[in-house]
Amino acid sequence: MSSRRNFIERSLGGVALSALPANAQGRRNGARRRVLVFDVNETMLDVGALAPHFARVFGRAEVLQEWFVNLLLYSNVVTVAGPYADFGTVGGAVLDMVAAAHRISMSASDRQQILGGVRTLPAHADVRPALERLRNAGFRLVTLTNSAPPAVDAQLKNAGLSDLFERSFSVDAVKRFKPAPEPYQQVARELGVPTSQLRMIAAHAWDVHGALQAGYAAAFIARPGKTLFPVGPQPDVVEQTMTAAADRIIDIDA
Repeated sequence: MSSRRNFIERSLGGVALSALPANAQGRRNGARRRVLVFDVNETMLDVGALAPHFARVFGRAEVLQEWFVNLLLYSNVVTVAGPYADFGTVGGAVLDMVAAAHRISMSASDRQQILGGVRTLPAHADVRPALERLRNAGFRLVTLTNSAPPAVDAQLKNAGLSDLFERSFSVDAVKRFKPAPEPYQQVARELGVPTSQLRMIAAHAWDVHGALQAGYAAAFIARPGKTLFPVGPQPDVVEQTMTAAADRIIDIDA
């Protein structure tokens, strides 16, 4: 063992392994870390912050979930049937549908407050500490979201998370919404790694399912009201908080 250690230290130009950061030591010894790919809406950002707008406009805060569920549904409709429209456009169209279904005459101002509010969602309290822990442990962090690039840039900046991510990826690049395989494959191509070296972190069962089907590992964040889809492959990390998931990921992927 000592001769192997001396050989490695000689290959580093005489730098002792003990002088290297812990994550660099691991990489020199051949340890492979997955790149961590984070969903944005609901996983990291609190969509529930829009509830007061829905309560004011619709008289019931829970209409927020009706809108968001239908936003995800019609994102998949335009993926499967076409034509493609970006997430903001689909979100506005679905908001108009929900207003019509509830017989609400929504003003342009109310509409803009709801749609514009998506760009200023706050981060869940557990997100930044978990991201900092993972980054300090040597992981590369990127995002993959259904939101269009200008929207996700604003979201991460307004939530105070921009500095923690190496890159942000949007389904706009392939014009196919998650959980279609193309967005997950695009991230792998752009990063120059196989999909097996990526781990998706999401609070949506459909996102986890899509990532696993594309060859990723996955971590499911069981935010309140969120449960896994029991059909098909299952993630090896399931936790209720991002911080607990970060600890598990470090144990598994380090």
